[in-house]
Amino acid sequence: MDPAARREERRWTPPKIALWVGISLVGALGWLMLALARGEAVNAIWFVFAAVATYLVAYRFYAKFIQDKLVRPDDTRATPAETSYDGKDYVPTDRRILFGHHFAAIAGAGPLVGPVLAAQMGYLPGTIWIIVGVILAGAVQDFLVLVISMRRHGRSLGQMARDELGIVGGIAAFIATLTIMLIIVAILAMVVVNSLGESAWGVYSVGLTIPIAVFMGIYLRYLRPGKVFEVSMIGVVLLLAAIVSGRWVAESDWGQAIFHLDRPLLAVLIIVYGFIAAVLPVWVLLAPRDYLSTFMKIGTIVMLAAAIVLVRPQIDTPAISEFASRTDGPVFTGALFPFLFVTIACGALSGFHAMIASGTTPKLVEKESQTRMIGYGGMLMESFVAIMALVAAVSIDRGIYFAMNSSAAATGGTVEGAAQFVNSLGLMGVNLDPATLEETAKQVGEESIVSRTGGAPTLAVGLAGIMHRLIGGPGMMAFWYHFAIMFEALFILTSVDAGTRVARFMLSDALGGINQRFRDHSWRLGAWLTTAIMVAGWGSILMMGVLDPLGGINTLFPLFGIANQLLAAIALSICLVVFARKGRRRSLLVIAVPLLFTAIVTITGSFQKIFSTDPKVGYWANHVAYRDALAAGKTELGLAKTVDDMQAVVFNTAVQGSLSILFVVCTIIVLLVSLWRTLQALRGVNLLDTEAPYVESEYFAPSGMVPTPAEKELGGQWKAYLAEHPEKDLAGGGH
Repeated sequence: MDPAARREERRWTPPKIALWVGISLVGALGWLMLALARGEAVNAIWFVFAAVATYLVAYRFYAKFIQDKLVRPDDTRATPAETSYDGKDYVPTDRRILFGHHFAAIAGAGPLVGPVLAAQMGYLPGTIWIIVGVILAGAVQDFLVLVISMRRHGRSLGQMARDELGIVGGIAAFIATLTIMLIIVAILAMVVVNSLGESAWGVYSVGLTIPIAVFMGIYLRYLRPGKVFEVSMIGVVLLLAAIVSGRWVAESDWGQAIFHLDRPLLAVLIIVYGFIAAVLPVWVLLAPRDYLSTFMKIGTIVMLAAAIVLVRPQIDTPAISEFASRTDGPVFTGALFPFLFVTIACGALSGFHAMIASGTTPKLVEKESQTRMIGYGGMLMESFVAIMALVAAVSIDRGIYFAMNSSAAATGGTVEGAAQFVNSLGLMGVNLDPATLEETAKQVGEESIVSRTGGAPTLAVGLAGIMHRLIGGPGMMAFWYHFAIMFEALFILTSVDAGTRVARFMLSDALGGINQRFRDHSWRLGAWLTTAIMVAGWGSILMMGVLDPLGGINTLFPLFGIANQLLAAIALSICLVVFARKGRRRSLLVIAVPLLFTAIVTITGSFQKIFSTDPKVGYWANHVAYRDALAAGKTELGLAKTVDDMQAVVFNTAVQGSLSILFVVCTIIVLLVSLWRTLQALRGVNLLDTEAPYVESEYFAPSGMVPTPAEKELGGQWKAYLAEHPEKDLAGGGH
């Protein structure tokens, strides 16, 4: 674009100034009502106003500052999608579809589960961390990792760690990133299992999204190339048809026989799906499914936000609850610091995002200037999902919330046991009775809502409770509940297949040191072998969690959160070294501040999980308690009611404790090495340049979601050029 035209578009005018002053005032009012106003209840609309206004200001000013001072994009430079186009993994992808793919891949279980579990502490601590954390940490990480990977031929985080940190730091980073990825994908899959288990309606509707996505991929690739809006409308209609027909199928005998699956069988099917989805070409299932699910995800979240503004539900959950100062919460154990931060995980900061930003996405970016929208903007959207999940969780009755999110071992899996357990917690104003749980289950079209752990069912109940007041009345509760379940499963499955694909890339990079053919992603045998190894790894952890007597999500999610944040610390460490070697100085604080906070939180959490003598907090303390009880001849202890359950706890806690040690040791090594490399760079020593050589671009694409007038003019010229030179249309069909 002409520099004069760009300057004119950026020029401040009185209407622009008034607009941003107005947005800032709305955000300030929202925060004032959430943080300071006190009464019996707070209106949910303030969550929406505070979040949206803060995101807009952050994207316009802070993300722009990072782009100008740290990133400095160059659209004359060809991206890997252009220089290494292969029609499979390297494909220039329309920025709107790529935003959808990236958002769908990063927005998995974390923004749905973490905030729901964190509601145990009250609404205010989680709200502050979700919004402030994403602006200063999560979106910064996603943006910067995407940039540095894109400029390095789309290399994985593990390979970049080896290049930037040397042998010791690189090996530690590789071990940590690969094993943490297995934990993350396993937890993502576990949430799907908990959401869809014993739900014929959910299994049928979510299952149909797979052939719908394949049809969209073929349609966009061969039948109607470039018709993004057209195929989106078709996909949405088919999705809604899948949900509506799901009720009829679930109420039929044959539907119950085929789609009413128990959790172990469902886990096996998800493992098989993960393998198939990860080895197919990206355009067949991954990209169209991600785009389809993003259309659904963003649409649903915007719809929920609009419903909150119109319905204005009152939030009776306290700003800071009884469990904020305790360590024995029934949903997750541990103190507010550090476990609130690691429990919320993806809603504010997620190391898993760094794997996507250095996995599939950098291989699909058309222009460097698009990375701000995709990386920073995509993470802001995920944070908004987390806020909506938190609002949905705190909008339902507190008794129902704890009955749904406490393990079956605690509630007995019955409405009577759940009511007795919740009432024993001593919550102010809570007096739950079995009839309330039965009636709620009936309203949402489920046999039971007791111990539906994992966060997703709670969010679905909350969403249904808000949406039916706007559209349909009480008779539509079941529809909205299952609509939300499918919406959530779409979220998570896209992260499972994308995560598996990224893990395959990571292992391929590592095995490439032994056999160079593994680094050729078009080698099908290597792709199948590395995918099978990764799926076997996370699949075994998934089965361990599904069969965990203490409730797999309750015991594994803290490990997931810690591992995820440790991975974020590793990603930020690599970013710090890279930009220090690029000659940045004061602007490095953008990376150093969130890195320091993340390191403190996650290392503290890891040490508590490893060394705490409280069995409710420490994995090894729990392990010893159950091991000694078995040795003493006891047949039950705590929530484990049989010897088999006790033996499972002993095994699971040993695995979890060992992984905690491995993760934190590797991360500390990476932190120390990256600090040393950064200090060297600041002194002008060891200034390595690991970027791919500059190649001039012959490709045009707009920077933002909506093209500017100048970009529209250039776009017209580009289309005319492609008509004369169709071989240059790398994003089109037939290649």
